[in-house]
Amino acid sequence: MTTVALLGTGIMGAGMGRNILAAGLDLRVWNRTAEKARPLVDAGATASEEPADAVRGADVIVTMLGDAGDVRAVMERAAPGLVAGQVWAQMTTVGVAPLAGLAGLAREHGLVFVDAPVLGTRAPAENGQLQVFAAGPAEVRDRVAPVFDAVGRETVWLGDDGAGAAASRFKLVANSWVMAVTAATGETMALAKGLGVDPAVFLDAIEGGPLDLPYLRVKAQAILAGDWRPSFSAANAAKDSGLIVDAGAAAGVRLDVAAAARDRLRRVSDAGHADDDMAAAYLASFLHEQTE
Repeated sequence: MTTVALLGTGIMGAGMGRNILAAGLDLRVWNRTAEKARPLVDAGATASEEPADAVRGADVIVTMLGDAGDVRAVMERAAPGLVAGQVWAQMTTVGVAPLAGLAGLAREHGLVFVDAPVLGTRAPAENGQLQVFAAGPAEVRDRVAPVFDAVGRETVWLGDDGAGAAASRFKLVANSWVMAVTAATGETMALAKGLGVDPAVFLDAIEGGPLDLPYLRVKAQAILAGDWRPSFSAANAAKDSGLIVDAGAAAGVRLDVAAAARDRLRRVSDAGHADDDMAAAYLASFLHEQTE
């Protein structure tokens, strides 16, 4: 049986953990706030007081945390339990440049590093329908396959060098589209409100046409209902948008839409909606009214 150490059981990690358990894998969990790991423990996972306890003897280590700094800090705490040859599937979205430091940390401990960010939010994570973008040595793909198959509907392998950031680069491209659609949906709904246009009429007008898409429907309905229950938090979306802008700048590409989406998400996060769904960026269009 594959033993998996899952470090991070937040919005994404919780759903992933349930599907790892459902696949019959042995799961150890650690989370900074232990109570957030309790549902997984009740479902059959083993709780660990320290990251080092979780990774000790694990076949595959999965990190699903906030950002690169969080990942490094937790893996440094895990160091006493690490042994050479363990596979580290780094599934947090950390961007391109920060990945190099994490890959270096893996080399220091003799870990086999797999760059494996995922595309999806709470519902796909809970339903095992994430897309896994992965890069890592071909000889360990069979070892991580039970984990990736448990959490995702497909795994897209993008190379044999986990340190090369091929998967992380691809994830940023995919996320740039997600952030652009989210921002455009919020602004369109806000403009409709500002101009006194019924947004339902707009949605009916584009239904089934080339401008319609399911993601627009999901975010528009959340906005219209004022439902900010987090599927993917505004704070995390702001972080990811910043990574996209930084990666573009490093590549000599100016990303005006991504920068605008980042700024809207930061603004709404600073206004108290950091833990709300990223659809709450809609509110950024009206924050000037709230602060006057």
